[in-house]
Amino acid sequence: MKKSILHMLDPTPNNSPFDINMALDAGFDVLMPYSNVKLENVHRLTQDTIFSRGPTGVKRTAMFVGGRDIGLAMDMLKTCKQAMVPPFEISVLADPSGAFTTAAALVACVEKVLKQQLGKALKDCKAVVFGGTGPVGVVTGVIASLAGADTTLVDHLSNATANDLAKQYNRSLGCDLKGAAANFEGDKINLIRDVDIIFCTAKAGIQVLSAEILKEAKQLKVAGDVNAVPPLGIEGIKVKDFGVLLPTAAAGQAAFGVGALAVGNVKYRVQQELLASLLGADKPVYLDFRDAFNKAREIV
Repeated sequence: MKKSILHMLDPTPNNSPFDINMALDAGFDVLMPYSNVKLENVHRLTQDTIFSRGPTGVKRTAMFVGGRDIGLAMDMLKTCKQAMVPPFEISVLADPSGAFTTAAALVACVEKVLKQQLGKALKDCKAVVFGGTGPVGVVTGVIASLAGADTTLVDHLSNATANDLAKQYNRSLGCDLKGAAANFEGDKINLIRDVDIIFCTAKAGIQVLSAEILKEAKQLKVAGDVNAVPPLGIEGIKVKDFGVLLPTAAAGQAAFGVGALAVGNVKYRVQQELLASLLGADKPVYLDFRDAFNKAREIV
């Protein structure tokens, strides 16, 4: 049997060691990383890949799209698909910065707690995403919005940045995001005062919401944080929490927390299973954040 090969396309100067480790553990025999890949290179690279192994060899061959730009990753995935010439077709997974699988795990974990503890669905809720203009934040917002939540992406500095990203992904992915900025504590209080869900996807080691601010979230039901580096993004959530009562919630408010390691455990399984599925599919598959969310829902 021919060895399995994963070609890993990345538009940045370095491929992610995390993704390489995950791919090897998922069962690929050979990993071939490519850095500084431009969109215009993808068609040629894909066809070089498919025509060199024959109809049986392509079933042992797959492609992974990394990087940090969500829109570019989706464009590269689309270009890969367009370059296929049946029966020379391979499976492709896009997961830039691990954002697709991390965001999918975060939203799925929050959704499960919301349903189990409170009998609510995402479509019943208003949500904000702090760190909402980074890769994980954007995808978290997109997934939550497509699942029916009234969702706002929050940038720590610029209202224009958040609004521009919201408009961009509303056009390209059919979601209904809003944008906002939170320069000061008063801005944060205004944003969380009537929300049901808080997603925190800000940079590691930065506390976004203190206990004092969080007590102003009078309608809060679930808060999820992907930051595992102290200080954590939301005060009161512990890294292993998965549906644990949030001690920093408003008085009399039964709100629950989801911590970074709880999310990370699901994210790891989602990425591992999606990578493994690239080799197990009877027909080529082209996987993005939607497939990651479906898998995360299965896992949780």
